[in-house]
Amino acid sequence: MALLNLVDIGGYRCFDFDECREAGASLADRYAAATPFPHVIIDDFLNADLLRQVVQDFPDNAGQPFFERDQERFKFQFRPDQCSGGDTRMLFAELNSRAFLQFLSELTGIEGLIADPYHAGAGLHEIKCGGHLSIHADFPRHEQMHVQRRLNLLIYLNEDWKPDYGGSLELWDKKMRVAERKIMPVLGRAVIFNTDRDTFHGHPDPLTCPPDRTRRSIATYYYTAAPAVRTGIERTTDFRVRPGTGDKRDWRTMLHHLKADWLPPVIQRRMPGGL
Repeated sequence: MALLNLVDIGGYRCFDFDECREAGASLADRYAAATPFPHVIIDDFLNADLLRQVVQDFPDNAGQPFFERDQERFKFQFRPDQCSGGDTRMLFAELNSRAFLQFLSELTGIEGLIADPYHAGAGLHEIKCGGHLSIHADFPRHEQMHVQRRLNLLIYLNEDWKPDYGGSLELWDKKMRVAERKIMPVLGRAVIFNTDRDTFHGHPDPLTCPPDRTRRSIATYYYTAAPAVRTGIERTTDFRVRPGTGDKRDWRTMLHHLKADWLPPVIQRRMPGGL
C-alpha cells in the first residue's frame, strides 16, 4: 500500500486532502530530527504501477541536449509538457496541488509553500551510464517567479536497480567532511529535504549500470515568497569538492558567488548579467 494514493473522480485521479494532511503530520518528527539536515526517505511513496506507467511515458533521449561538464555529466531533463502520457502529466499536476502542498507543510513545518508551474530545473531526470551529479547546494531563487527555494522532492523510477550500478543519493554534512546518508534510487522511494546554502547532496561517482539502463527520477521543487526586487547578483547552484577525491572545482561559479557575497550592491546592480 502506498503512502499517498490517487482517487479517481470521474476519470481524473487526484490526491485526497485529508490523507495528505495526516500522512505529512505522521512523519513530521522523523523529518525534523534527521541529519545532516531535515529530510525523510519514504519507500512505497506512490503506487508502483503508476510509476511504471511514468517510465513507459519517458521521453526518448536520442538527440536531446544534456549536461556535459565536470560537475554534471550525461544528465537529461524533461519538462512534464514534453511527455505524451496523460498519467505523467496528471501526476505532475497533482504534485503541484493544494492537497500535496498541505502534505509538505505538515511534514516540514513550512507554511505558504508555492509550487512551480514552470518546472525550473525540475521534471523528469535521466542520467546515462558514466554520468554523475557532483555534490552541491541548489540554486536558491526562482528567476521567473522571484521566490525562494525551500524543498526538493525526488521520486525514483528504477526497478531492479542493483547496488553495484551506483547512483545512490548522498547527503553530506555542512562542513563537507562525510556523506552521512547514502540512498539507493529504487522504484517507489521518495526523498524530501530542505534546501539551503549548506544542504549538500548529489550522486558524485559515475554510474556503472549496463549501457541499456539509465538512472531515472521525478524531481519537483517548492518555494516560499521572497522579495520581488532584485538587489544584485543572485547565487546559483553551488558545487563542492569531496575531500580526498579528484572532483573538479567549479571556478566560474565560485567567482560568481564571491561577487554576490562581497561586492557592494550598488556595484552589483551596474554589472550586466551579474558577471
